[in-house]
Amino acid sequence: MLCLTTPIRRRYKWALSLIKARPLGGQGASKTGKKGSDQGVDGVISFIEDAKGKPRQILVQVKSGHVKSGDVRDLVETVEREKAAMGLFIALEPPTKDMETEAATARIYHSTHWGDFPKVQVLTVEDLLHGLSFKVPPSFGTFKQAARSDSETGKQAPLDLQDCDWFPSVACPS
Repeated sequence: MLCLTTPIRRRYKWALSLIKARPLGGQGASKTGKKGSDQGVDGVISFIEDAKGKPRQILVQVKSGHVKSGDVRDLVETVEREKAAMGLFIALEPPTKDMETEAATARIYHSTHWGDFPKVQVLTVEDLLHGLSFKVPPSFGTFKQAARSDSETGKQAPLDLQDCDWFPSVACPS
């Protein structure tokens, strides 16, 4: 059982990892986000829209406790206001018919490269744990990219081990 002293809003943020979403304000592979006026948005998934490399964002909201259609309506409004491509709503309880109706009012997101997707979708943590997934374009940018190899020699750039005290079996260069 999860710690009861943990604030309810933070208790289920781990659900972001089920869909490979980055916490709002998190950098790269960061598992922590920043606090602030997030308008109910807990995480972000980025994807490339077209061959020109134009990035788009999918906003993610995680909600625990009793959820209602107004929560989904707020996400729909936030997606529109932030000009995000899509919005994903993760809940602990199954969505009500009214919640599904609110999500459907957001219509369809048309990606010129990836096809059509429901603009706002609702799934439960249980759905995600049982293998269901949101219908979204392939994401990018979850992990820090390695340095490119030198095309002349075919060798990878050297690793910077200046701060290697985190791994004692590695000898720091002098």
